[in-house]
Amino acid sequence: MRPPIDIPHSYVICLDHVGVAVPDLDAAVEFYRNAFGWVPLHQETNEEQGVIEAMVGPVDNAETAGVIQLLAPLNENSTIASFLDRRGPGLQQMCLRTNNMDALCDHLRAIGVRLLYPDPKHGTGGSRINFVHPKDAGGVLLELTEPPTD
Repeated sequence: MRPPIDIPHSYVICLDHVGVAVPDLDAAVEFYRNAFGWVPLHQETNEEQGVIEAMVGPVDNAETAGVIQLLAPLNENSTIASFLDRRGPGLQQMCLRTNNMDALCDHLRAIGVRLLYPDPKHGTGGSRINFVHPKDAGGVLLELTEPPTD
């Protein structure tokens, strides 16, 4: 029997992005630029996650449109390198934006959903992130992100 739901839908704002594993970040950015006119909106290296990433999307409505997160490995030991070795380039994760990471994680744990981290970690642009285990999300690695509050 499931515990009562504490309005979890109020914690999830929207689909934030989809993550695509790529072996060559520059080539992937150039593809989206040439094919769709999309531009890099943000780029950073995340040493803890072992990736260099770029968020690409439409320049004229970047604040409201969904974006694609291109993820390339920093080294052969990163999880993205392992993903590329096992599956090749492609969809790596889907990300939901939350306005209350702690409450959402508490809710998910209360209903028996496994999270990959006991506490949120540092993500893109200073966000807080966690992941739902793919076995609990229909085979999809589901990222949760809470943007910084500045």
